[in-house]
Order: sequence, then C-alpha cells, then structure tokens
Amino acid sequence: MASTRTTILSMGLLLLSIQGALTIRGQASLPIRLSVMNDLSNMTPETHFTYVVEGGVLLGALRRIQEMQPDFNFTLTEDPNYGLFLESVNGVAGSDTDQTYWEILSESSGEYTRLDVGIGCYTPTENEHIILRFSTWAK
Repeated sequence: MASTRTTILSMGLLLLSIQGALTIRGQASLPIRLSVMNDLSNMTPETHFTYVVEGGVLLGALRRIQEMQPDFNFTLTEDPNYGLFLESVNGVAGSDTDQTYWEILSESSGEYTRLDVGIGCYTPTENEHIILRFSTWAK
C-alpha cells in the first residue's frame, strides 16, 4: 500500500512538473503516457507518465522513466542495419525460441497502431499514449 501511495504521489508530482509548456534548453516538453502490458501473463498493466522534448525520440522518454521509477527498466540491442530494438522491459525479454517480442503501439480513441519505426527514431506527439506490449508472433 505504501508503495502504491508513493507511486501515485510521484506520478502527481511529475504531472505537475510537466503541465503547460515547460521548456528544456528552449525546447517545449510534450507530456506522454506509456503503458507496459504483457499478453502472455497475468501481469497487471503499468502506466507511467513522462515527457519528450519537442522533436525528441521515444528512447529519451524511456530513459527518463527508468531514471525516475526504480521499478521500470529496459534493455536494447542495436542492429547495424535496422537500429535499436527493445530487447527487454522489467526483466522480461523477447525470445526467438519462444517467438516473443516487445511490440510498440500508439493508442488513440481505443484504436491501436503499430509504430513503423523503433524507439530510436519515433517522435511521440503531445499527450500520446504509447504501449509496450509483450506478445508472440506464433500462430
């Protein structure tokens, strides 16, 4: 219960700090919401609130959450041809053997769209809801 209360207070302080048009080195800060879901377990979805600088990429938002929320972490791999891939979130890693991966989606009005670029290239928009969903490509 204390952990939940601390998380809620932290999220509230973060939201207060990013409301309005804050600037970082002259760039506007755009609030976003990030949810972590696991289709393959009974894990309760997590939601984190953060921001990106205008024109900034999703990777910056993920790093910001990792710095501020001790219960959130992620790892990456880099392919020389295709760039950064999200390898694991909160200790859960994708696997070729199990045919699992972290899918990155954007949600708007209940519609989910798979991002066409990765976390190192995707530039979120203000108040966008990004979903990291652990899933399988097995049929």
